[in-house]
Amino acid sequence: MTLAEKIDHDLKEAMKARDAARLGTLRMVKSALKYAAIEKSGADAVIDDETAVTVLRKQIKQREDAAEGFEKGGRPDSAASERAEISVLSAYLPAALSPEELEKIVSEAIAEAGATSKAQMGAVMKIAQAKAEGRADGKSLSALVQKLLP
Repeated sequence: MTLAEKIDHDLKEAMKARDAARLGTLRMVKSALKYAAIEKSGADAVIDDETAVTVLRKQIKQREDAAEGFEKGGRPDSAASERAEISVLSAYLPAALSPEELEKIVSEAIAEAGATSKAQMGAVMKIAQAKAEGRADGKSLSALVQKLLP
């Protein structure tokens, strides 16, 4: 079962359970997945899991930014709503890498790229992101690459 099919299935289950918060979140992500499929290959396109994970990460990032804005604006109820949506979406992401696994991937990427300075960070990031396969966010990868590069 692909990730998009799992989201469709869970959407139907949320409808049956009358879980309004989960239903709204899943509808938004299903819409985002459909837009991504249309952008990629047209209206009848089926989205692959890699693209679906990318869309999910983007949706989570948007909600994190919104929650932060709501907290700064003194609206904790709206921030809590955004954080609830983040928890629903996070359930569909692959398991995150441990710090040790992440450090090993970045070290391998540095060795593979032959990087000797921070000027070659782009090449290292490209290799590290490919090796992480969507199980680590770019921010944490970038911080670790900067830390490990001389």
